[in-house]
Amino acid sequence: MSFATAGFVAFFAALFLLYYAIPKKHQWKLLLAGSLVFYWFAGWRCLVFIGVTALSTWFAARKIETLAASQTEALKAEEARRKEAGDPLTKEERKARKAAAKKVRWRWALGCMLLNFGILAVMKYTGFLLSIVGVSFRGFAAVMGISFYTFQSMGYLIDVYWGKVPAERNFARFALFVTFFPQLIQGPISRYGDLAKSLYAEHGWNNRTIGRGALRVIWGFAKKLIIADRLAIPLKILTQKPDLYTGWNVALVIVLYAAELYADFTGGIDITIGCANMLGIDVAENFNRPFFSKNTAEYWRRWHITMGTWFRDYVFYPLSTAKGMLRLHKACSAKFGGFGKKITVYLTTLLLWFVTGVWHGAAWNFIVWGLLNGIVILVSQELEPLYARFHGRFPRLKPSKAYGIFEIVRTFLLMSLIRVFDVYRDVPLTFRQIGTIVTGGTAVRFGELGLSSADWIIAGIGIAALYAASFLNVREPARDRLVRRPFLAWAGATALIVLIIVFGIYGIGYDSTAFIYNQF
Repeated sequence: MSFATAGFVAFFAALFLLYYAIPKKHQWKLLLAGSLVFYWFAGWRCLVFIGVTALSTWFAARKIETLAASQTEALKAEEARRKEAGDPLTKEERKARKAAAKKVRWRWALGCMLLNFGILAVMKYTGFLLSIVGVSFRGFAAVMGISFYTFQSMGYLIDVYWGKVPAERNFARFALFVTFFPQLIQGPISRYGDLAKSLYAEHGWNNRTIGRGALRVIWGFAKKLIIADRLAIPLKILTQKPDLYTGWNVALVIVLYAAELYADFTGGIDITIGCANMLGIDVAENFNRPFFSKNTAEYWRRWHITMGTWFRDYVFYPLSTAKGMLRLHKACSAKFGGFGKKITVYLTTLLLWFVTGVWHGAAWNFIVWGLLNGIVILVSQELEPLYARFHGRFPRLKPSKAYGIFEIVRTFLLMSLIRVFDVYRDVPLTFRQIGTIVTGGTAVRFGELGLSSADWIIAGIGIAALYAASFLNVREPARDRLVRRPFLAWAGATALIVLIIVFGIYGIGYDSTAFIYNQF
């Protein structure tokens, strides 16, 4: 069930009214039932897969916590016995017993991760892997949100293993954490320690909280239906016949896709967070004005934040501190000196971005996209001394607004250029298309791209509105200022609804495009 459907609006409206009508102690149970119904619309087999993940993760986490408690008690008892016998445990013996106990817990965590990441790999990557060896296989039918709920569940498991959060004892409550329906379609990837605080709490009717959430939901629908789905029309034409549309048409694809993806993805996240807020639940933010970033690393701290922090905390840091990586670092440092110290940083960064690319999709274009991001970040880091010397020679340049705008535009264009691998999907074709921007190609003929002059104007105004909203939200979200003035909040909501009705892309015979990140 996509957000951009009348069915979802009716589903959420009914759930919302019932949520505040029933006794508060049963609200989380209603959310669980609603989430299962929501997921059931994707197919009963999807319920089976998400059920396996929820059950296996809940059981493994409980087992790990139980083992940790029993192992601690056993160690204390042994220490007491040895002390009473006059032969206390040595520091080395205590360390060895803790390591052995940790290894047992790790086996449970590893087994659960292998099961769930194995399911994800089989469902998403079997076709791609077989294609590498020349075997034709169409692949398995997609399971909605499998990447998001798998990563979220495995993050919880690792946090329990690390002792950061307690294991949830009630399976139904944990199942709600895994299946909470607003974030199933495209995230964000929530942490148990953050989401659980409000997910299981009792919530009373609060005009301001509900108003903030409703405004955000409407704004999300406006992004999706007025901007993203409108821009999808020329993009489809431009990319279906790449030989016909080259040169400046490719430059147009780069810019249009950046705008479409941002409007589509942030629109979906706005609906997710807004729906959760209307239910009194706090969900992590996933964007922080990414197109105002001044370098690639900053961009990725602002774009799809929960995915980036997940990979940082559960992949990059553990990989960087793994025994094998530390041994490699020591060996490279001894053999190659200062350069050798950087080798493991390069390797870890590229492995991280390889995994990030694979997470986005089982195709070479996503792998190339991920590796290009890693290479750009590493090159930028290596050029920092050069940048420092340049700015030392021209000290007035760096603080200037003009140079700041240059950095923002440069980062936007670079990130948008790399993103174009997501559009054409074929790596050699993408490189050829990019090359035609320089070597020449066909001129842009806007009249052939499926939009009228009025549509192009509407799209331009919509993109300008996105930038204006980013400026307005610097100190405080605009919706927070509006809800303090109920008349303005109602006026703003009404105006947005009218704009969606008048200018939105929808109607009889039109199939609203799925959210782009549904595929991931």
